[in-house]
Amino acid sequence: MGYEVVAMKALVVLSLVVGAVAGIRPSKLVWQVPAVYVFGDSTLDVGNNNYLPGEGVPRANMPHYGIDLPGSGKPTGRFSNGYNTADFVAKTLGFNKSPLAYFVLKAHNKLIPSAITRGVSYASAGSGILDSTNAEKNIPLSQQVRLFESTKAEMEAKVGPQAVGELLGRSFFLVGTESNDLFAFTTALAKQNKTATQSDVAAFYGSLLSNYYAAITGLYKLGARKFGIINAGPVGCVPRVRVLNVTGACADGMNQLAGGFDGALRSLLAGLAPKLPGFAYSLADSLGLTQDTLANPLALGFVSSDSACCGSGRLGAQGECTPAAALCPDRDRYIFWDSVHPSQRSAMLGAKAYYDGPPRYTTPITFKQLAAARS
Repeated sequence: MGYEVVAMKALVVLSLVVGAVAGIRPSKLVWQVPAVYVFGDSTLDVGNNNYLPGEGVPRANMPHYGIDLPGSGKPTGRFSNGYNTADFVAKTLGFNKSPLAYFVLKAHNKLIPSAITRGVSYASAGSGILDSTNAEKNIPLSQQVRLFESTKAEMEAKVGPQAVGELLGRSFFLVGTESNDLFAFTTALAKQNKTATQSDVAAFYGSLLSNYYAAITGLYKLGARKFGIINAGPVGCVPRVRVLNVTGACADGMNQLAGGFDGALRSLLAGLAPKLPGFAYSLADSLGLTQDTLANPLALGFVSSDSACCGSGRLGAQGECTPAAALCPDRDRYIFWDSVHPSQRSAMLGAKAYYDGPPRYTTPITFKQLAAARS
C-alpha cells in the first residue's frame, strides 16, 4: 500500500472519530483543503491575545466587539463587530469559520485533534514581521512559526510523520502581517521629528523581507506548500491616521510605504517559487482592493469610508471602541469597524475577492485556484 494511501486512511479515520465526537456528520464535510493554518496580526486573530499576560496587550475582549458574531453576539478576541478576514477566508474554503486560536486550544486541551482535522490560528493582534514591533505585547511572526513547529511535533506523535506530511502538503497556510511594522516605523520617525531617507526605507524593507523570507521558508521546511498571503493595505487611510489630518485625508506617505513593501514582497515570492519544489502561492492585494473600495464606496453599499463605526470624537477615531463608545446606525454600511480594523462586511468582501474575484486582486492565482492546486 502506497505512502499516500496510508497517510490519507489515517487522516480519514481520525477525522471520522473526531466528527462523531463533535456531532458532525462526515457527509456534510465539504472542505476544499484538509486544514487551515493562520499566521498574522489583529485582522486574523481569533482570540490568542486574550491569553497573553501583561499590560498593554491589545485585546478585543469587551463589548462592542463581537456584537454581530453569529450565535453569540459576544466578544471572542476578534477585532471586528463579527467575523474577521480569517473567518471569511476559511468559509470560502468550506469551513464554518477560522480554526480556533492556538492558546484557546491549549487551554482546553484540544490542540490535537483540531490541528489535524481543522487547523490552528497563531495570529496575534499587534504582531509584525519584526520581533521588535510592539515587543512583548504579542506573538511575533517568528514565534508563531515556532508554535506551529511544536504543534507539528504533537501531530506526528499522534498519527505519524507520513500522515502529517500529506496533510500539511494539501492544507492552506494563510499569512497576513506587516501593517503594524509600518505603523511602528512611521511612529518612530514622528517621535524623532524625522523624515525617512531612501536609505532608511531600504534598510527597513530589507529587514522585513529577510524576516518574511525566514518565516515562509521555515513553514515550507515544516511541510507547508500552499500559501495564501495578504499584502499591506492602505495603512494611511484608517480613521486613526486620517484624524491626524485637519482635512481627514489619507496619509499618502504611509500608503506609499505600504505600496513599496508590497512590490518588494511580490518580487520575493516570485523569486521563491522556482527554488522551492511544490511551493504554490496566491498574493492577495489588500492595498488595491481597499483603494478601489475607498474610491467608490457607494458601489458596494458603504455610506462611510473614513470613520469608525465604534468609537468617539472626530471620525470616531479619537476614542477607543469600548462598551461606552457610540455605535453607527448600520454597521454593514461602514468600511471600518473601529479606528483601525475593517467591519465584518468589509472582511467578507475582501475574502470573496481573494477567493474568486477579479484577477487584479490576486497573483499569480486566486485563493480558489491555490486550494485546488496539487502540491
